[in-house]
Amino acid sequence: MTLDPVHFDGIAALAGRIDHGADERDRRAFAETVWESFLDPLYHDGRTVLESVDERARRFVDCEAVALRDREFPTEHGLDAGTINPTTFKNGLVIDIAQAAMSATPSDLDLHRSRTTVMTVHSSDETMTVDETWRKFDGGYSRSRAVKIPPLPRFAEGVVHALALYLAESTHARDHAEAVSDLLVLDGPLYPRGLLRWADQHPDLADFLLDDPRPTTVLENYVRLVEAFVDRDVPLVGFVKNPATRVLTRTLKSNRDVDVSIPWSDDAALFTRLLERGEYVDDVDGDRWERDTSALSYTNWFVSRGGVDRPLSAEGDALGVDRRLERAAYEVTFFVIYDPRDDLLYRVEAPYAFTKDPDTRERLTMQLLQDVAVAHGPPTIVDKADELARISNAEKASLRETLEDRFDTSRDRTYDDHRWDEQPY
Repeated sequence: MTLDPVHFDGIAALAGRIDHGADERDRRAFAETVWESFLDPLYHDGRTVLESVDERARRFVDCEAVALRDREFPTEHGLDAGTINPTTFKNGLVIDIAQAAMSATPSDLDLHRSRTTVMTVHSSDETMTVDETWRKFDGGYSRSRAVKIPPLPRFAEGVVHALALYLAESTHARDHAEAVSDLLVLDGPLYPRGLLRWADQHPDLADFLLDDPRPTTVLENYVRLVEAFVDRDVPLVGFVKNPATRVLTRTLKSNRDVDVSIPWSDDAALFTRLLERGEYVDDVDGDRWERDTSALSYTNWFVSRGGVDRPLSAEGDALGVDRRLERAAYEVTFFVIYDPRDDLLYRVEAPYAFTKDPDTRERLTMQLLQDVAVAHGPPTIVDKADELARISNAEKASLRETLEDRFDTSRDRTYDDHRWDEQPY
């Protein structure tokens, strides 16, 4: 049933009761103040949480021109992992399944066939056991493992999901690292951001990180992956489609030198204001902002040492994982790309081991700008990896039914599952 026009108008009229504070011109002006006065470097409690790798700058490049330029890296590989999402069964088991895949341009059919599959299992029944050995399938092209998670009832779904996803992704990346000759693009951040965030969420999760070897093993995979690529002098980056970091905005809100309200919900909103190019034009209702959609705009590279990037900073503890290179080599560096054609912002991350070199930094910048310009969105190699790793809704439903048969139980369904015919999955 749709809304009657009178009801629609009544709901829309609620907007008239809201004073949204400073107008858009003031917010754009404040963004400029933040850029000029607070980001080079940005301090929090006496620590540097953000600073430029090179000269702080905002640049833009014509979409067509960058799409047609010669490629900086002749070949690219992409990596992604997909899951069925955490599923609770009536026998008390909470399970998620992840599969990771790597894509290549030009195509490599044997590589595309390979999968790493991980099933994570949580149960409040401590007598439940799991055979955690790695086993091969599909004629040796793929391998799989089941992992038992210790009792954490409040966080069971989040833990089984994160560990399945990151263990599958990091293992597959390490197994196939030698296949990458020029550039690897991870679909997502450079390090397992969801796992690193646990330390700030709740004491039980912080204790889990310290006491259980599984999260540390997963993070160690990413650390060893960086080391392997540094040893071979082959760069890797993480392409974040939906950057939701709050290091800048949170730090600015806590900064006593900033005596006005911070209007942005996260760092992406701030960078969008800084990078959106255009002008105010006359309109029937007054001035109207008109965006220039002809060029991609982007920032210089920054070193990030705040929030979930702190553990892998030079002063961080990396959750106890041994780092074989100088600590600064692992630090998260990033730059952001704004695509005005869709009004979207992307974040590209890379270890400082690569971006400290000006030539490599420039080549990575131009390669990712070209990828976005050509694909009109995330790089094609990332979408290709996503397609290989994705588990479709029909496949998810079928896998859950198979698990129900194997465990002689059924899913712990809710009314919403019935109402929406399981469409959320």
